[in-house]
Amino acid sequence: MVDTSQSHPTACLALADGTVFYGRGFGATGDTVAELCFNTAMTGYQEIMTDPSYAGQIVTFTFPHIGNTGVNADDDETADPVAEGMVVKWDPTEPSSWRSTQTLGDWLARRGRIAIGGVDTRRLTRAIRQQGAPHVALSHDPTGNFDIGALVEKARGFAGLEGVDLAKGVTCAQSYRWDEMRWAWPDGYPRQSQPKYKVVAVDYGAKRNILRCLASAGCDVTVLPATATAQDILAHKPDGVFLSNGPGDPAATGKYAVPMIRGVLDADLPVFGICLGHQMLALALGGRTVKMNHGHHGANHPVKDMETGKVEITSMNHGFAVDSQSLPNGVVETHVSLFDGSNCGIRMKDKPVFSVQHHPEASPGPQDSFYLFERFAASMGAT
Repeated sequence: MVDTSQSHPTACLALADGTVFYGRGFGATGDTVAELCFNTAMTGYQEIMTDPSYAGQIVTFTFPHIGNTGVNADDDETADPVAEGMVVKWDPTEPSSWRSTQTLGDWLARRGRIAIGGVDTRRLTRAIRQQGAPHVALSHDPTGNFDIGALVEKARGFAGLEGVDLAKGVTCAQSYRWDEMRWAWPDGYPRQSQPKYKVVAVDYGAKRNILRCLASAGCDVTVLPATATAQDILAHKPDGVFLSNGPGDPAATGKYAVPMIRGVLDADLPVFGICLGHQMLALALGGRTVKMNHGHHGANHPVKDMETGKVEITSMNHGFAVDSQSLPNGVVETHVSLFDGSNCGIRMKDKPVFSVQHHPEASPGPQDSFYLFERFAASMGAT
């Protein structure tokens, strides 16, 4: 089936089932293939595009006003966009924000990322929800010359994300220190000058704002690459270990990460994990992970703290989840999604070790869950 609503399309999105959406291209030109997901956040498109967890994915934004605040250097979560492309309802307008330094289209073009506007994103989102995250090919050609058959074949040839370790492609090349704290008016990002705790953060695709939140919670942060061993980590004599977010299949990344995590657990250090870090902690403790139908992506996801009864509105971005039925004795499920009941948090009963599926650093999104960084700091202060 073909959507022919565009009379002079300059971009098209071809799904592996043969469906084609036409629209107007912006950003870079060319073709790319990826898994397609949708994100329901009303803000933070720049943070979403630069979130390393979106490696291998094209993002459909359900909120129509994308690009209207432009972009700026402060909001990047990593040096360059990691998401393969973006799909939006309306073409981006000229930015209207005092913080803007560049238009979204120019920013994408300079960073080599393709985007398409003028798409019926409601229809596309329904298809993703009903059929699961499809494999797609996105093409931008100002002349409107598309080989639809070839694009559909590219989409069908995409290997997908199951069984794929993407963390090695987005992790840091070498270790580094981090002392930048959360943004504050009017000076921007202050520096942590009086840290209380020494933390090693393992980078599986870490967002900068997570590192800022650790610094703001009183941590002296040293970031190590994804392939760091337990010996590498313990050599820094940390007070605690943080496991970051990241892309890909946790079971694939876990082939080298799980032995490291088990070595850290044997050292009885406080451990805190987010997103992919949460999933790999569950694997290290004996649980399983599963691929979700269409994942959770947005800044408006209700999560219930099972131990307090409190409901938090959270930011999420994940296509895999921990199977709560696989958690062994001694591991407690602490948080669940109120959308579908999927697992969103665990902790060990006898050690200061815990993790969550959602993003307490809130970039973009609400700040209901920032207390988890303070809980991590408190666990290091108690040891």
